[in-house]
Amino acid sequence: MISGLYNFRDTGGTARSDGGTTAVGVLYRSDALNALDTVGEEQVAGTSIGVVVDFRTPQEREAAPDRLPETRTFQAVELPILSGNMVALMQDAMSNPTSETVAEAMASIPTLSELYVDILSHSGADLVRVAQMVAAVNDDEPTGVLVHCTAGKDRTGVAVAIILEAAGAARDAVVADYAQSQANLAGPWADGMLHAMESFGFPITPALQTLATATPPDAISAALEWTDEHHGGPANYLLSAGLTQDELNRLRKRLS
Repeated sequence: MISGLYNFRDTGGTARSDGGTTAVGVLYRSDALNALDTVGEEQVAGTSIGVVVDFRTPQEREAAPDRLPETRTFQAVELPILSGNMVALMQDAMSNPTSETVAEAMASIPTLSELYVDILSHSGADLVRVAQMVAAVNDDEPTGVLVHCTAGKDRTGVAVAIILEAAGAARDAVVADYAQSQANLAGPWADGMLHAMESFGFPITPALQTLATATPPDAISAALEWTDEHHGGPANYLLSAGLTQDELNRLRKRLS
């Protein structure tokens, strides 16, 4: 765990369908890095991370800019994924929190499965870019890839699930990694998020609580099954979005 963060982890050690596990130090995932403290910065500097991919919108980044160690260089990649963004969904109502705008926002709340399919339907090129960065990781210098959004569960969860399974991870292990975020975020992070929403007049319904803080296994399973139905699985999904076969081979080798 990294000091100041709630949902940070190395995806290395995820079970592969061939019986092995994914490589450590290649693909990391996290919640936003704005809460990193001094100890956390030192811990991040001691990892193999060299590339930090931020899926948040410009508004999210401006409100809570990442903190990165200054002791060495990191490549910061801004790759906003607008689909599946809880903040964007609520933004209009929060800027004008009347009973009407709040009611309208509450009426339009999607399920997590719907959000994830929307991400996959509109952000294929972005996920390909991440897969290419992961495939380019080398052991000679810190070039590991850290992906994050705000909670590190939705935009990040979809991206990591697609890349891990495309690289050969077993689906049940991919789903388990996704589901781990709910326990990681439970407590101060989840309570703070729900309190912020409540302060803007949003009633904390079960649907809103799930959308904001939960990672039920069936949500990511539905997204992966969507790639099965429409593309023949996550690997073919990335190929259809622009990843080359050579890049896919290098991704699999890098994470093996």
